[in-house]
Formats: sequence, structure tokens, C-alpha cells
Amino acid sequence: MLLDSSMKKTVVIGATSNVSRYSFIAAEMLAEYNHVFVPIGIKNGKVLGRDILDIRHKPPVDDVDTITLYIGPATQAEHYDYLLSLKPRRIIFNPGTENPEFEIMAGKKGVETLNACTLVLLRLGSY
Repeated sequence: MLLDSSMKKTVVIGATSNVSRYSFIAAEMLAEYNHVFVPIGIKNGKVLGRDILDIRHKPPVDDVDTITLYIGPATQAEHYDYLLSLKPRRIIFNPGTENPEFEIMAGKKGVETLNACTLVLLRLGSY
């Protein structure tokens, strides 16, 4: 599939090949709604045929529109600099990932933050 330059890229942080996890379901829905996604996590595997990139290696990702978080606040702290280095337009803090400290840091970099559910945003057409 050729990528349309207008398609916005979402980085799924906390990606896993476990089909029962919300991060996997979010990746499925992003694909269903024709959004480009990049799975990043600590587990080896694939999500819909895409290799999960290891967050510990700080993989470069260009043209990031959205980061959707599926890791808790305690785990996020060690990745603040990396996540902000991706220069996202926004970060979605899914339920259980809310983090006022990181929200403030992102806001100071001009990054929009949302405490919301990626699945709900997609379903409502407000992603």
C-alpha cells in the first residue's frame, strides 16, 4: 500500500502481539480506520505484520502525528526524552496512563495532550 502524505502516523507505545491487550486492539482499529501506525514496546513480536520496535533502542520515527500511550506513568518516566524527541503533535494518555508530570513537560514543548481513549476517539470519528 502506498502511503498518502496526508495520512497521519501514530506511534503505539506499549505495543504487544497479545491480541487481548488494548494496545493491540488500538493498532487493529488504527489500521481499520486507515491510520498508519508504528508499534513500539519491549516485547518481541509483530502487530498486524509489523515488527514491534524496541523502545530501549530509541528507534527513530519520522513524521509522527500522535503518540498513544499504553504504559503506566512509572514506566513512562525513563522514556520522556525519547518520546518528546519524536516531535509528536499530540500525546494520548489512555485510561491508566494519565501522567500530569509528563503532560506538563509535553505542553511546554507545544505538544497537545489528551486524557482519552484511542478506541473511543476512533469510534466517534474524533481521532
